[in-house]
Amino acid sequence: MVQAQAMDFESIRPYEDHEIQTVFSRLKGEAAFLRLLGFLYPQVPPTQFMERLMDMTSIRQFQEEVISAYVKQVIQNTTNGVSVEGLDKLNPNEAYLFLSNHRDIVLDPAILNVLLFENGFNTTEIAIGDNLLIFPWITDLVKLNRTFIVKRNLPLKQMMESSRQLSNYIRHTLTHKKHSVWIAQREGRSKDGNDRTQISLLKMLNISGQDSITNNFKELKLVPVSISYELDPCDYLKAREFQMKRDQPDYQKTKDDDLMHMATGLRGRKGRVHIAFGQPLEQELNPIEALTVKNDQFSTLAEIVDKHVHQNYKLWPSNYIAWDLLRQSKDYTGEYSEEDKKDFLAYIEEHIGRIPDCDRDFIFSTLMEMYANPLVNQLSYQ
Repeated sequence: MVQAQAMDFESIRPYEDHEIQTVFSRLKGEAAFLRLLGFLYPQVPPTQFMERLMDMTSIRQFQEEVISAYVKQVIQNTTNGVSVEGLDKLNPNEAYLFLSNHRDIVLDPAILNVLLFENGFNTTEIAIGDNLLIFPWITDLVKLNRTFIVKRNLPLKQMMESSRQLSNYIRHTLTHKKHSVWIAQREGRSKDGNDRTQISLLKMLNISGQDSITNNFKELKLVPVSISYELDPCDYLKAREFQMKRDQPDYQKTKDDDLMHMATGLRGRKGRVHIAFGQPLEQELNPIEALTVKNDQFSTLAEIVDKHVHQNYKLWPSNYIAWDLLRQSKDYTGEYSEEDKKDFLAYIEEHIGRIPDCDRDFIFSTLMEMYANPLVNQLSYQ
């Protein structure tokens, strides 16, 4: 039975310890991967770095010595510090479903995993859309980092089968493998700063449950997570996408655009970063039982998650400044200094300057809404 279950997940599961040498041998022959190593680790020749990889014997060793080491460099070089709260209310020996807002393709789960590791927790398994797996070697690389695959853009029948497989895999990982899981609260990033849980995601998670919706999610030990960046290095790319969609209704991002977003997210400055872990949702889910319509149950669950994500979101001067600029008000001048405002506006102007054929007023307004929305959402609970 266990073996059959494992076979069911073959196309989406992460790699295991006994597979890593085979994968490293495959990567050794990938010119693009070797070029990436040269870019990420310019001080070490790629062939020498590969020799180091070939000596590794476990996923944990790879995560600790390669992935976490690189993410710590990114944190040091591109942020003004990372803070965390809420881990004291979680048990390092328990497996949780971390349902998180999503701003950066790579760094959201990467920084979260570094914080977990530094605080005595095991790293999570990470959900990633197959639309980002542009080359086979990228698939190999992410699956070495305990990442499982979410299949997208399938015909309806295949999508239903894929959703069932994914739901079963996540529940199996949490309840049998006892590994925590990170998954974004919606497909793709929140590009306007308005973090909302997708009801279709909750329905997918529920498919594998054998009980009521309430008990199915209690079994998953659902923990809302809020990730707050003072500055979003991809903000101008997201704003440009809004302009492109306004001007070309059929506009679609390309694979090159996704690569640009990933690289910009890694290299761009972020200011301060804060990750807040909520408490596992237990008693708060009980009122869902009283609702007789399933869609109402899922809508209420989404509202519960959103409330925690919004209330635990760390607001920065950038959020308050954007609110005041949008409304031409002085509502929050006590939350920032004139120097804060000057620095933020200089940052925004520099980013606007990166956009070709820019409708400046539209882009500026879009950026301000992006930064103000977390404050708008938090105020809705007061």
